[in-house]
Amino acid sequence: QVHLVESGGGSVQAGGSLRLSCTSSGYIGSSYCMAWFRQAPGTEREGVAAIRTGDRSTNYADSVKGRFTISQDNGRNTLYLQMTSLNPEDTAMYYCAGAARPCWSTGSWFKGDDYNYWGQGTQVTVSS
Repeated sequence: QVHLVESGGGSVQAGGSLRLSCTSSGYIGSSYCMAWFRQAPGTEREGVAAIRTGDRSTNYADSVKGRFTISQDNGRNTLYLQMTSLNPEDTAMYYCAGAARPCWSTGSWFKGDDYNYWGQGTQVTVSS
């Protein structure tokens, strides 16, 4: 069983930046995909950014393109999410997840059922 632990969340003013980390208990490259999801109170969970661990191809939600960057460090078994130009709409609990099967096979990289491993989340709060 793979355990994922997120860190790096916090409170920041609009326009600020944060870097989230997700450390895996297993080799990060053993997952087909790693991704970040987020969920704000009263809303559905949404995929934010995903990376195909084999060739490091990435996919982003339209709402974060150009502002967020997902990356992986296989040596540290860690996934990152660099977030810049944050705005209050980015306020949410952020979760990292790992997929044991190709996340791109259905056309969407953010289908929750494709992801087998989930962290407990880290809170990001952006004030205006």
